[in-house]
Amino acid sequence: MRTASVSRRPRLAAAPELRSADRRLAGVAAMLGSGLSNQTGAAVGALAFPVLGPVGVVAVRQYVAAAVLLPLARPRLREFTWRQWWPVLLLAVVFGTMNLSLYTAIDRIGLGLAVTLEFLGPLTIALAAVRRRLDACCAVLAAAGVVVLMRPRPSADYAGMALGLLAAVCWASYILLNRTIGSRLPGAQGAAAASGVSAVLFLPVGLLVVLHHPPSAAAVGCAVAAGVLSSAVPYLADLLTLRRVPAQTFGLFMSVNPVLAAVVGWIVLGEGLGGWEWAGIGAVVTANAVSMTARRP
Repeated sequence: MRTASVSRRPRLAAAPELRSADRRLAGVAAMLGSGLSNQTGAAVGALAFPVLGPVGVVAVRQYVAAAVLLPLARPRLREFTWRQWWPVLLLAVVFGTMNLSLYTAIDRIGLGLAVTLEFLGPLTIALAAVRRRLDACCAVLAAAGVVVLMRPRPSADYAGMALGLLAAVCWASYILLNRTIGSRLPGAQGAAAASGVSAVLFLPVGLLVVLHHPPSAAAVGCAVAAGVLSSAVPYLADLLTLRRVPAQTFGLFMSVNPVLAAVVGWIVLGEGLGGWEWAGIGAVVTANAVSMTARRP
């Protein structure tokens, strides 16, 4: 009997470890799926630019985000106080501005470069939270990557790059506002309410686009797909991921998004990048990866 009980112990001890490994594997798969879905959605949305323009695609994306988040979170809008409403209203404006500036930047400079510049927003927040020499080096490396991407050349579109940087500022503001809202509203009520307000703000935009540029069914389908792939799927995938992997791992994996964007832009939109562009993207990704890896819990 003693021998039998001893033989069972390794199996019983290994079971929780196996379940933990399965959970981490599911979390990694969800992170990869979220990143690919987000960037693929942006690329598919860009296919509708010739008909709807970036503004029309963003309007549809805001509608889709509201249609997904409001039923899921069910915010109790009538119970919100002004202390809860003002960051929600600011988040709605930031949310719309971030997507509009990003999609316009994609139209002008391509998906890979636009997403890389936008990624400077959360990277700046991460680097500003600590005071170490390593983080200073990461900041210098990221700045060097930006200089490479924005170096003077005949084909440089500085307006598009400026829009990418505006998207970065909006993403940083989005993170800070979400922290404030998270401390004042339970669950995803704040984000859902902000998406609803943003959708209402974009209603006149959508009407103008329809009146002046009647969309085709294919263009609307691409815009709706962009909303689903870039809003609904990443939101649900991130909820699944954060239950299975540490926040540090999640932040580290986020750094591959510029690379995913460049690859998806090449496959879906036929956007090619030169060696200098890849070097700049690599510098920004490496700066974030090193900072997240070396961060103390």
